[in-house]
Amino acid sequence: MSTPRPVLVVDFGAQYAQLIARRVREARVYSEVVPHSMPVAEMLAKDPAAIILSGGPSSVYAPGAPQVDPKLFDGDVPVFGICYGFQAMAQALGGTVARTGGSEFGGTPLTARPEAGVLLRELPAELPVWMSHGDSVTAAPAGFTVTAESAGAPVAAFEDLAGRRAGVQFHPEVAHTAHGQDVLKRFLYDIAGIEPTWTPANIIDEQVARIREQVGDKEVICGLSGGVDSAVAAALVHKAVGDQLTCVFVDHGLLRAGEPEQVEEDYVAATGIKLKVVDAQERFLGALAGVTDPEQKRKIIGREFIRVFESAAREVAAAGDVEFLVQGTLYPDVVESGGGTGTANIKSHHNVGGLPDDLQFKLVEPLRTLFKDEVRALGLALGLPEAMIWRHPFPGPGLAIRIIGAVDQERLRVLRAADLIAREELTAAGLDRDVWQFPVVLLADVRSVGVQGDGRTYGHPVVLRPVSSEDAMTADWSRLPYDVIARISTRITNEVPEVNRVVLDVTSKPPGTIEWE
Repeated sequence: MSTPRPVLVVDFGAQYAQLIARRVREARVYSEVVPHSMPVAEMLAKDPAAIILSGGPSSVYAPGAPQVDPKLFDGDVPVFGICYGFQAMAQALGGTVARTGGSEFGGTPLTARPEAGVLLRELPAELPVWMSHGDSVTAAPAGFTVTAESAGAPVAAFEDLAGRRAGVQFHPEVAHTAHGQDVLKRFLYDIAGIEPTWTPANIIDEQVARIREQVGDKEVICGLSGGVDSAVAAALVHKAVGDQLTCVFVDHGLLRAGEPEQVEEDYVAATGIKLKVVDAQERFLGALAGVTDPEQKRKIIGREFIRVFESAAREVAAAGDVEFLVQGTLYPDVVESGGGTGTANIKSHHNVGGLPDDLQFKLVEPLRTLFKDEVRALGLALGLPEAMIWRHPFPGPGLAIRIIGAVDQERLRVLRAADLIAREELTAAGLDRDVWQFPVVLLADVRSVGVQGDGRTYGHPVVLRPVSSEDAMTADWSRLPYDVIARISTRITNEVPEVNRVVLDVTSKPPGTIEWE
């Protein structure tokens, strides 16, 4: 089974290009992001089912602004323009774009014309949409019907059904636009004529066939971290080649409470996968002894991980011809590293953290076309434990970078206990999926005065850092209910005697980062 024909999202520098691709996939249609610099011939060589032109920060008539090659419209590929892409499309086809003095930014009322066309049919005549433009299309190209307008955009939407082309000045992909997903679906289904077949079952079938073709009868190795990406990647490969796959789990002693057992017991029970567990806790703690600098911690953990994984890989290789390494690369990683040309870089301190030159593996990356939410859907379809599927992202260096100060067994014990309480209360409140990540940070080199019982204490503060995000590029602190925060604080100070103060980090990213170190 081959990958379905893609809907190409042409990125003109928009902050929302990946979001457009996600929305297309939520409509069960496969999509890929490509740069606007890609020649039209290369785009068409991908045999796209449709092309979507994204927004962007430029003015279409500014010197050096990216343009749409008119050759894009020579064939019969359906095209949809959004914001800047809408204007560039109009200009390329002979329409007019001008600075009218009617800039619109943010929530804007859109008025559908009586000839509302396909995109806006049966939707409210007045529709709140999200705009972000200084220029406006003032005249549609020949053959196009204008279907909507706004105060600052006399042509806010148009369609050419015979040519299977349409465009909108607003952003249908953002949540602030009412019925935005309906508009996008109507282009995909009704104008482009695409069938919604991009489902977890189809993705699994496609990837299983591809893995079998790539691997053949060779042996495969995978470094499990306990995270959802490596877990789903390994499960897919196991479904494809069975016992040709051996997974290696390096327990560096820096995971949270219950996570080693989740990998060693629950995951194996759900998948039947061959798992080699390496207990390297003493090795890692010995190497980290007395180290307080966060970058030094990361380097030490990365170095030791490579050495331990190298040793385990050699043991596995001694029993068979291991040629392939499974890597849980996701689509955002591919896009951010330049669109996926060539071999993807292995993420620092994640899974294997980089490989020595004498370990020559070919990469198997079954998730490299997928977003995180799609990976989770695959994991559920593959029968993986829900606790693993919905686990919050967790840094490769683990709790070592959530201890401000040197790392030792006692400090890890204190942080694990506080972290477990925070996670338990978040789950009990039903808020797990409302929070992207919930670091709990131990200020091990800080002491604060407190009163517990009838005595004065001199304990450690703990920082709660709940954040909400879609992709971790930007994030905001999660507005958890006060009673949830209060329960977490009370339990930690009651049940973890070394901690006498709990504080809440309310910094967004930027300027702060999600992790403290």
